[in-house]
Amino acid sequence: MDATSVAASTMKALNFLATSTTRRVANPINFSAPRPSNTKPNLLTLYVPNSNPRNNDLSLTRCSSKPDTNTDNVKDQNPTIDMDLNSKDPEALKPDSNETPSSTLSSPSSSTSSSSGGLVFDLGVTSSWDSAEIGSPVVKRFLSDEEERWYMWYYGKSDSNSNPGLDSIGLAVSSNGIHWERGRGAIQSSSDVGSVMNCGKDWWAFDTLSIRPSEVVIMSSTKVRSSSAVYWLYYTGYTSEKAENFGNSLEISLENPERFHNDGGSGGKIFKSLPGLAISQDGRHWARIEGEHHSGALFDVGLEKEWDSLFIASPQVVFHTSGDLRMYYHSLDIENGQFGIGIARSRDGIRWVKLGKIIGGGKSGCFDEFGVLNPRVVRNRKDGKYLMAYEGVDAKGKRSIGLAVSPDGLKDWTRFQDEGVLKPSMGNGWDNKGVGSPCLVHMDGEEDEWRMYYRGVGNGGRTGIGMALSQGSDVGSFRKWTGFHL
Repeated sequence: MDATSVAASTMKALNFLATSTTRRVANPINFSAPRPSNTKPNLLTLYVPNSNPRNNDLSLTRCSSKPDTNTDNVKDQNPTIDMDLNSKDPEALKPDSNETPSSTLSSPSSSTSSSSGGLVFDLGVTSSWDSAEIGSPVVKRFLSDEEERWYMWYYGKSDSNSNPGLDSIGLAVSSNGIHWERGRGAIQSSSDVGSVMNCGKDWWAFDTLSIRPSEVVIMSSTKVRSSSAVYWLYYTGYTSEKAENFGNSLEISLENPERFHNDGGSGGKIFKSLPGLAISQDGRHWARIEGEHHSGALFDVGLEKEWDSLFIASPQVVFHTSGDLRMYYHSLDIENGQFGIGIARSRDGIRWVKLGKIIGGGKSGCFDEFGVLNPRVVRNRKDGKYLMAYEGVDAKGKRSIGLAVSPDGLKDWTRFQDEGVLKPSMGNGWDNKGVGSPCLVHMDGEEDEWRMYYRGVGNGGRTGIGMALSQGSDVGSFRKWTGFHL
């Protein structure tokens, strides 16, 4: 099956499921026989011709550093591959200019005082789907001749009495990546904003407790227009199954999913998490894709005594070339008591082979002494090297953001420096307790600037999403955004 057939089959499945935001379907590339009904009841299985993943020539949509009127990818047999270039605005994601999102709310985060430096996205209004906690930003910038559009998928938790603690993934949109339109509740249409995906409801699923977005990869074929692209959401799913109870064996409090307002607790509360995949045509209506694991996840934790035997989290995927996708994820290495980042590779984005841990804890006394987690890897289009932004944990549990670089994205990762490039605020700043979950966006312009979106945690565990800017092309130095300077 060629890439056009694969994309067409995938989009047919999406059209069939357009009425639901979180239906669960079988693998859209290679469908296996349904599992016994006593293992997974009510499983919706769609059948398409089997295919060899070696022949699946899926690729990212055409990327461009400048707006381009040519949306036809037929002649572009070798598009530039880089997830974080400023992608051409896919028509499927672009809202109708005559239709105002029905659930749009103004973001309450426009303050630029010293205590809110960097903050661009605050908690939602009371009782909204994201009123209690937000984080895990996945930001994409799309360019067209007419406009600039930004999309941010992020995690949210509600404080509503009717749905206390409900975990969801949502979408916000912006024209400049700073001032965002958001929704109070679930989306109602393909031009809406708000909550787009909830936790799984099947008792056997891996994502019944919490879900966190890690990456959105925009897939298409060189024979398919970008307006027919399919959006692949890689996310972390959690269950209420405890991975292990450490008691007080570790020096700092741990919790997975990590909620910082529980700092100072007894620690040792780690829930099992695994990587998942969902697909969409509009970035709003998602269909879960069945992985090879019995829970629907893409793959399982490692064997006993392997470095990733506890959980798999933050599966961020980089499309290197056709037939070569790389997944970066983190776990807690119980042997040395440190968080670490590993890598897996795939030909089709669904079946993965682990290659092992690629980076672990830093030097004694450094900002990442206790380990590294929540990786975000992009390919620098200037020199072709791979840049990794990651969250580092020091000996006291405080989180900062660091950078590492690799010539090929597979090995030989080298830290930029022993200090973090972005640190928590001093005093009573909104992010004075920790910063993490970085997301890098490479901007256009003569200065070759980078943006870094991140989750910040402040007093009482209050969370927000911030933005920092590089000093021109120097990715080793970031400053938190404090407003426009004319």
